[in-house]
Amino acid sequence: MSDARWSLRTRAERQRLRKELKSDLHFADVLVGERLEFVTTWGLFSPRRIDDGTRLLLDHVEPNPADRCLDLGCGYGPIGLAFARKAHQGHCTLVDKDFVAVEYSRRNAALNRIANVDCLLSNGFDQVAGRRFDLVASNLPAKVGRELLYTYLLDAWEQLNPGGRLCVVTITGLRRFIEKGFKEVFGNYDKLKQGKDYTVALAVREPD
Repeated sequence: MSDARWSLRTRAERQRLRKELKSDLHFADVLVGERLEFVTTWGLFSPRRIDDGTRLLLDHVEPNPADRCLDLGCGYGPIGLAFARKAHQGHCTLVDKDFVAVEYSRRNAALNRIANVDCLLSNGFDQVAGRRFDLVASNLPAKVGRELLYTYLLDAWEQLNPGGRLCVVTITGLRRFIEKGFKEVFGNYDKLKQGKDYTVALAVREPD
């Protein structure tokens, strides 16, 4: 059965649907006890709600008030902006290789009046190579390969302060792969939470 909403028999119907699909999406949610509003668009990951992996990470990872944080692959910014609210004496950098994601992260920072952030277009750590962090977090893509994972891990180790934390959420099927990478690069691994679909993992850069 056809969906009448997608009936495109006339020019007016095509224009109406085109305008609807290009319009911003809006929703609000409570993350780490903070109510945040989001504006998103089609083409970004999970544009209509906070995805389950991000929520699981935020339920089990929280920055200290003065931490300098990095949200790696920020999308429209839920992890980084939630961290910035909690690290109110610190700072959070949000990076993504998608310029649309960076634009919406900036818009969401302004929408929520969060000033202790910057949002940068960056392929991984490339544009933040001179910075040091206390907490790096990422919702890693399901198809992350060995080369990309180890690039992220090596860069994170290099740019974390001693005692700094790397926290990632991945599909549970990747947990052994992530554990192996963490132990090889950081020498440690802690499974913070394993759910049916997602697992949150932690590594710490031990003091030199």
